[in-house]
This record gives sequence, C-alpha cells and structure tokens, in this order.
Amino acid sequence: MFANTISKKDLALLAVFTAAVLAGPIILKPIGAGYPDLLQKFAIYGIFALGFNILFGLTGYLSFGHAAFLGVGSYTAVWTFKLLSMNPIPAIILATIAGGLFSALIGFISLRRSGIYFSILTLAFAQMSYNLAYSVLTPITNGETGLQLTQSDPRALDVAFGRDYGAVLPVSDLFGMEMQGYPGFYFCAVMLIVCFFISMRIYRSPFGMMLRAVKSNQNRLNFTGVHTRPYALTAFIISGMYAGLAGGLLAVTDPLAGAERMQWTASGEVVLMTILGGAGTLLGPVIGAGAIKYFENIFSAFNDGILMKIFSFLPEVLQHLAVSISSLFVGEGWHLTLGALFMVIVIFLPGGLMEGVTRLSNLFRKQPPDDRAGGTPHPAPAE
Repeated sequence: MFANTISKKDLALLAVFTAAVLAGPIILKPIGAGYPDLLQKFAIYGIFALGFNILFGLTGYLSFGHAAFLGVGSYTAVWTFKLLSMNPIPAIILATIAGGLFSALIGFISLRRSGIYFSILTLAFAQMSYNLAYSVLTPITNGETGLQLTQSDPRALDVAFGRDYGAVLPVSDLFGMEMQGYPGFYFCAVMLIVCFFISMRIYRSPFGMMLRAVKSNQNRLNFTGVHTRPYALTAFIISGMYAGLAGGLLAVTDPLAGAERMQWTASGEVVLMTILGGAGTLLGPVIGAGAIKYFENIFSAFNDGILMKIFSFLPEVLQHLAVSISSLFVGEGWHLTLGALFMVIVIFLPGGLMEGVTRLSNLFRKQPPDDRAGGTPHPAPAE
C-alpha cells in the first residue's frame, strides 16, 4: 500500500514541519497565539483536517458528517477515563478505533451513492448521531449536560496499580505528567507530526495514486474493471480514524464530551479548514485549521473596550466611528471576517492558501530576464 522509500524532499518537508510545530509557542507568540489552549486546538484540528483531506482532497468525496466521528472519539475517550485509567494512551487508541468502526458503518452505506447524494447521506447520519447523543442515548452521553468525570468513577486500571486521586477530580496525565498547559500541547503536537507523516506516506503511495484516480475519473476505472468502492471506503475509514483521534485528544486536554461536537456546524468547519488551506495538499489543511482557530479565538476576543484602546489616538468622533465599523468584523462578528477572507481566497486563490504560497515561491524562483541591452543572452539549458 505504501511506498518503500521516502524521498529527501519529503524528509526535508517533515523535518521543517516538525521543527515548526514544536517551536509553535515561540513562533506564534508575537501574534498572540502562543498560549497552550490555542496551540492545542491548532494541533487537534490540524489532525481533524488532515484526515478529512485524505477523503475529500484525494478522492473528491465531500462529507458533511465528519463531526460524528469527532464526537464518537470524544465520548470514547471520556468513558475510557471513567472506566479504565486517566492515562491518555488507552483513551486515544480506543477513540481512534471507535472512529474507524463508526466510519466503516456509515461509509459502507453512504458510498453506495456519490456526489451530492453522498454528501447529504453523511450529513443525515451526522445529524442522527447528534440527536441520539442529545436525547435517546442520554444514559451513555449524559445529554445536553455532556459526559464528565466524577470522583466515583471506577477507573479499574488506576485502582489496580494503586493510583488514588483522593478527593480531587482527576485530570488526564501521562505517567504523572498532567495533559494541560504546554505538556498537553506537546502531546497533541507529537500526534500531529505522526499523523502528518502517515498522511505523507499515503499521498506518495500507490494507494494514494489510486485515490487520485478515483477523483479524476471514477467511471473510467469502473469500465476498466477496477472496483473503486473499496478504495473509497478505506479512505473514508482512515479519515474517520483521524477524526476519532482528534476527538479523543479534545477529551485528553479537557475531559468533557458534549453532543455539540457532533453538530453539522463542526462538520462544516472542517470543510472550510481544508478548502481554505488547500484541498489535496499536505500542508494546506493544517494551515487552514490554524487560520480558522486563530480567527475564532483571537478575533472573537476583541470587544468595544479593546477597540476603543486601539483607536484611542483618533479624535473622539472618528474613534467611535472606527469602533462601530471594526466591531462588525471582530468579537461576535468574527464570522463576517472569516466569510470575507474565504470569499477572497476562493475567488483569487481557488487552490487555497497553499496556492498563494506556491505562487510566491515560483515568483522568487524566476530567473531574471535576458540582458538584451548588453547583448548577452542567458545560455540555453542543457538537454
């Protein structure tokens, strides 16, 4: 399924990506995004978008139901904490498996259709899952309150190894290291790097080539005798496992699972992340996830008081006018900024932010024009 070797170019990309992720607290500090909670979201939703891109970016199947797998992963992780141990390793393993199994069930049914019908089917399954979690499955999900830890949880493995949390409500910890703050971010960052590496191997493998063929011309493959559904289903399951892992990591950093993580808006968000960054590219979904979470957490924090301080250098009349206009695009109106940015990118950069990066890199790589005035043309390249 995977290629036997990895090229030097891919090794360099992986090294740069690893260095950038691990140095995130330093790199992102100047723009106000270097604090742990936001860094954790960057890493977790980067994993979510990477997995979605394996399905949408490679096969062209647009799923509107991936939040269902995110929610299943979260619920599985919290139940693992309650029943077994506060160690995050079993939680993320079981969350990933649960996401894969649930995606296999939904994918087996949904992939009998393609195009908009496939998208509507996945959306329907996700909304059914949300409603079940919100009402019918309340004994398992705790309904609108959400599934939370309690002091009376059995935690069988912790008890077996003599771990006693006393009267304090426990938090997830990796062999004594609490998964909050920067330790929690670096745990998520390592998972992101591993997921990026797996995604890279899929992209460069014969399996990835087959997925691109499915996206390019599925009918032609069917006419040549290639049964494409197993390939699409495998991509769907891998994508669901990524989403389950992301949901499990959300529970690791904050041991709580609610039905809102399965809502259609969460599915739409990962679609935006992937398209904004660049569907079908390796780095694009991670960049798109970071951009959207940055807008959500930074721009939404601006209120009228902060804006008044920013525009304090203006005369009072102009100050109030500037605040009135700016408040439409920040605070509660940050979605308007995101919508405007998304519109600009779709119009001018159909390939997402990664297309802009590619254009800039090509611009700098261009050789200078021939020096016609001097009469000395550049030599022709050797064949």
